[in-house]
Amino acid sequence: MVTPSRLRLARERRGLTLTGLAGMSGIGAQRLSQYENARAAPDEDALRALAAALSFPVSFLTGDEVEEIPAQAVAFRALSSTSLRKQRAVRSQAALAVELNTWLAERLTLPEPDVPTHGYPEPETAAELVRGRWGLGQAPAPNTVHLLESRGVRVFSLDSEHQEVDAFSLWRDGVPYVFLNTAKSGERGRFDAAHELGHLVMHGRDRALNTPEAEREANRFASALLMPRADVLARMPSGAQVDQILSARPIWRVSAMALAHRLHDLDLLTDDQYRAVCRNLAELGYRSAEPGGIPRETSQVLPKVLSALRAQGLPPARVASALHIPLTELNTLVFGLALTSRSGGGRSRATGRPALRVLPSPAE
Repeated sequence: MVTPSRLRLARERRGLTLTGLAGMSGIGAQRLSQYENARAAPDEDALRALAAALSFPVSFLTGDEVEEIPAQAVAFRALSSTSLRKQRAVRSQAALAVELNTWLAERLTLPEPDVPTHGYPEPETAAELVRGRWGLGQAPAPNTVHLLESRGVRVFSLDSEHQEVDAFSLWRDGVPYVFLNTAKSGERGRFDAAHELGHLVMHGRDRALNTPEAEREANRFASALLMPRADVLARMPSGAQVDQILSARPIWRVSAMALAHRLHDLDLLTDDQYRAVCRNLAELGYRSAEPGGIPRETSQVLPKVLSALRAQGLPPARVASALHIPLTELNTLVFGLALTSRSGGGRSRATGRPALRVLPSPAE
């Protein structure tokens, strides 16, 4: 018997309509709709045809019901420009990540979530409270992915097919998740991670995620988290020139445009000065890229997860098999580590569940 929710998830994960899946599987769209709505069940031949068309094992399509991620639970950076089909595709990937996290939590002791959900309307205040709670003081923020992971945020990567989706975040069963596009610059990735943390802190529990105001608040939170007011005021002059901004951006590891915006926000650049700086930076190629930028930040927890699982005799291929998903699906979630990690295994000699910890240093 096919599981309707899994069939729908697999179809949406592949970005297919019922008509598209019908063309690939040879099964009529009306019949497929009946399968997804539990009004009919495919025979074995039809089930194999669906699995082949969707590139998911038959065992995935016949597993236990899976709970989809509702649209209102996800904070998309650019909701208006993200098609409904793409939204469903990335939400289905998020559902697979939740399944993976649940499976991992049964075998490993992951960092406990420590993300405050104050819901403060003032992003600067919210960022300062997070910095105080996490002991960051007024120093430049460390590696943002490591920082989030150390506080129990489950950070996963997005499929390369979702290039137009910068990042998104959600709460699920008391666990915070952030999904990042790994094709962006290192500076953009840091801002994306901080932006999604802003959503987790200020929105998501009891406020609407996908509103222009929520996006503006998350942007202001990210700016304040990465470039704390006191530190910027102490280091940067009023009326900073482009060369000064370019020289200073490595301090906070942010884009030149983001630093210029922060200087304007802190009244260190007038409106006219800000427009002139942005125009000059754009002419130098800093609007769409970050010449001479930093390397992309990646996960510290996931390599430890894969290593601990290998020690238990569970290489990535066996993990994917246990989850009834293709190895490539696992790979897209774990920053490409599943296909590059050492294969092999053997019987585990460990007892209990290994505890994984990430301790980011302010010097990172």
